[in-house]
Amino acid sequence: MIDKRWFFVGVLVVGVFLAVIVLLPFFLNADAFRPTIETQLSNSLGRTVTMGKLSFSLMQASLIADEVVISDDPAFSDVPFLQAKALAVGIEIIPLLSHREVRITGLTLDTPSIQLIQHATGKWNFSSLGSGASQSALPPELRTVPDLTVKVLKIVNGSALVSSIPQSAKPFGYSEVNLTAKQFSFSKSFPFELSTKLPGSGTLNLIGDAGPISLQDVSQTPFHGKLQVREFNPVAAGIVDQSKGISMSGDIDADLTSDGANASSIGKLKASQMKLVPKGSPAQEPVDIDYSISQNLVTREGNVADIAIHAGSSVLHVKGTFKPSTEGLMLNLHLSAPALPINEVGRLLPAVGMRLPSGSSLEGGTLTANIAITGPATAATMTGPVEVDNTRLAGFDLGSRIEGLNPLPGSSGGTDIRVLKATVNSSPQDTRLSDISAEVPPIGTASGNGNVALPGELDFRLTAKLTSAAGRSIPISISGTAANPSIRANTGAALR
Repeated sequence: MIDKRWFFVGVLVVGVFLAVIVLLPFFLNADAFRPTIETQLSNSLGRTVTMGKLSFSLMQASLIADEVVISDDPAFSDVPFLQAKALAVGIEIIPLLSHREVRITGLTLDTPSIQLIQHATGKWNFSSLGSGASQSALPPELRTVPDLTVKVLKIVNGSALVSSIPQSAKPFGYSEVNLTAKQFSFSKSFPFELSTKLPGSGTLNLIGDAGPISLQDVSQTPFHGKLQVREFNPVAAGIVDQSKGISMSGDIDADLTSDGANASSIGKLKASQMKLVPKGSPAQEPVDIDYSISQNLVTREGNVADIAIHAGSSVLHVKGTFKPSTEGLMLNLHLSAPALPINEVGRLLPAVGMRLPSGSSLEGGTLTANIAITGPATAATMTGPVEVDNTRLAGFDLGSRIEGLNPLPGSSGGTDIRVLKATVNSSPQDTRLSDISAEVPPIGTASGNGNVALPGELDFRLTAKLTSAAGRSIPISISGTAANPSIRANTGAALR
């Protein structure tokens, strides 16, 4: 039988231990460690870190500050880079109690507000994090890695506002930002998980690995991650102004990779209700897009290896380059559509502002286009040849719609188009068509130029050679709108 004395000794030890747990916070002046922690964090981040009064939680093995502020890079802003409602600093208990030494094991920021600012040069206000004033003047090879390793770094229920200098767009806001980084270190790779809500009803999740952190520029830190975005709306997010006429709700699944010098993204986008021009209307069916893009983080020049836009079994390809500027994202792209079936491509036409007469539709045939896309992404110009071959405009009887002529035979119930060619020059203001050439059997042929204004008004001047008029040239004007065109023949001019 166990000696009762040992039982009472055990009870006494437990009682003393519980008493220490209860009474220790009253005897330990946790706030005395505040200057030490502020100094450690300030030296590691290269920014001034201040915090409110510290309290000690033995059960959580943490020092708790009721607030924390991290200053911004003075080249960007006088407003704090980060302000948090509370900061929990995880610590090792034994060194704290025996030697009054603070060894940080974890950091948890509660409800922080973060401002992210990008300069026109491409630099971010967080680029200099980890490089103090004493190191910023040194060449990268002589800079020392901050001596900070944290088992768990967390941001809980944060918010972030993204803006630019000079301001080129409406600031972009994130809410419910939650970040967990394990075994965080400036000198080694560490895993992380990030989730946030986007303006509107969108969400973003990113899981991956990052590090070691670049002392030259934090934004050039190597990383790899898998991105998942749901219900992204660029207008609601403030990335695209509503007046630009671009809208959609998109789901994105992508792999993101950076080696510190170049970043790349390969993924898929499913765009619902996509509209690409002010005079367009949302596509009625979702559009699937595969893409592969990369960007040099120093020059900021980007390369579009391929953007594949799917329309049924048909695919339009876009390739080229892009580069940020004070005017926005500048594009130099080329769209290729080689003899694609119109029955499939037709579903994309409303999104780019191409409308047909009310009650009509294109049946059969092919569409070929080679379009250069240049200028700011939100106000790009599209220029190049477009050709339609062997299609039928069902539901539109061209022969009976030409005013000033007796009804022409051969187009009852629809209009057959053997070939229709034009060079398109489309901008946010209007769309101009030059070198128009059409062959519509058995009615005849037509050539000329035209313009479609932003609201949709048509202004075309064509010269037609009608089969029934023995090939005589007749001026034709087209006005009204694409949905309800007014086609008039100037027979008087033809007789003169």
